[in-house]
Amino acid sequence: MSRNKKPQSKSRIIVPLAVMALLFLGIGIGMGYFKKNLYTVMKVPDFQLTDQNNKKITNKEMLGKVYLVEFFFSRCPTICPVMNTNMRAIEDEINDPEFGIVSISIDPENDTPALLKEHAQRIGVKSPNWHFLTGDRDYIGKLADQFNIYVGDKEDESESLNHSGMIALVDKEGNIRCRYNKDNMPILYYSGLNYEDPEGKTPKLTGKYHPDREMLIEDIRKLLK
Repeated sequence: MSRNKKPQSKSRIIVPLAVMALLFLGIGIGMGYFKKNLYTVMKVPDFQLTDQNNKKITNKEMLGKVYLVEFFFSRCPTICPVMNTNMRAIEDEINDPEFGIVSISIDPENDTPALLKEHAQRIGVKSPNWHFLTGDRDYIGKLADQFNIYVGDKEDESESLNHSGMIALVDKEGNIRCRYNKDNMPILYYSGLNYEDPEGKTPKLTGKYHPDREMLIEDIRKLLK
């Protein structure tokens, strides 16, 4: 009888170990999935606005390109120059005809197509796929709401030109995409700001760290493949 008990005791040990090994393997595969794949946030909202060359640009016009969307204005003295600099760095790094940038002005009364063309030249835009868009302010405010990117209320003088530093990443099929954070939760949008720490916890206009810029370069390349 004692001879029959030994194999049973071994199997009782082996089975739980095998289950644990499979569990850890599954966790490892899951972590790899979150690192390699991008979350689909939603379809990009429909838009139709005029760019710096007086050309109508729509979301359908951008199909087939991976592109970024930001809200800004040319007279902005704070975060917009930082965002433009980070966008320029991304433009230079990617350097691909299937990549574009859409910068939507929240100050269309000032940001006419002619002025936006001067702005593009001033910051050294090279790509024909970087569109600085202008149009009706009410329309732009509603569009920002559809993107879920904060833009101040037009009727509130103290808030009308306030806006978020967030950037949307759009794939070739017109879906807003993002990566997962360390807790495997989608980040939804990327920051266009600089930071005083490499982890991106404390924004600073003169900060030397821009972790989201590096993430965007990496994720744009994934979507261009």
